[in-house]
Amino acid sequence: MIEQTKTGIEGLDDILNGGIVKNSTTLVSGNPGAGKSILCLQYIYNGVEKYDEKGIYLSFEEDESDLREAAESIGFENWQDHVDNGDIKVYDKQVLLRENDFTSSLDILLEELEDGDYDRLVLDSLAMFELFFENEKEKRTYLLKFTDILSDSGLTTLMTNEQGAVFPDTEIGLENYLTDGNIYLIQTPTDTGVNRYVWVAKMRKQNIETDIYPIEIDHGGIDVHQNASAFSMMSEEESPI
Repeated sequence: MIEQTKTGIEGLDDILNGGIVKNSTTLVSGNPGAGKSILCLQYIYNGVEKYDEKGIYLSFEEDESDLREAAESIGFENWQDHVDNGDIKVYDKQVLLRENDFTSSLDILLEELEDGDYDRLVLDSLAMFELFFENEKEKRTYLLKFTDILSDSGLTTLMTNEQGAVFPDTEIGLENYLTDGNIYLIQTPTDTGVNRYVWVAKMRKQNIETDIYPIEIDHGGIDVHQNASAFSMMSEEESPI
């Protein structure tokens, strides 16, 4: 039996047939506003609230106060309490970018991982993380090293990645092949706003539902509609674009 980590996100764990493979690294990609950071905040928050699993949130783009406000604005009222008692550990851009050096940032994290108290980790975003490196070879080497360290430390990790294209198959980067799973968040414009969808394209070691499912973002975070037959972009005769 493959051990799994539940995201606690309504509908998503059903698509994943139980959850994310334990100790794996999953890339969450999407264009701006698709809900990547919300999904990651929800993943860390649900770990503490629902499963007694502590989490680490690495943000190369936001301050700790910005993350708190974002979490509380979507209904995660206990976020700061969990940060204060150590169940959620936040490293924001002020800490991670202080030395402008990956080795320094990694040393900070390794100190926290020595005790093995944490189960979940988010890196937001991979684009900022990659600015540490000068070329693709160096980026690939350090990304593999980093994901191995996280796995060996017993962490189940989500990494966010900015996606410029609306449809992911038109923009596939090296990082998509280096991670264990790929989740795409897609948003398409309509006359009245936007429609949002999730597509789990890959998850090693387990069977997944590969349809594209509609999602809603509301108070409480992301909700995935499990019955895709009436909504799915794969089954519609006309594209929602």
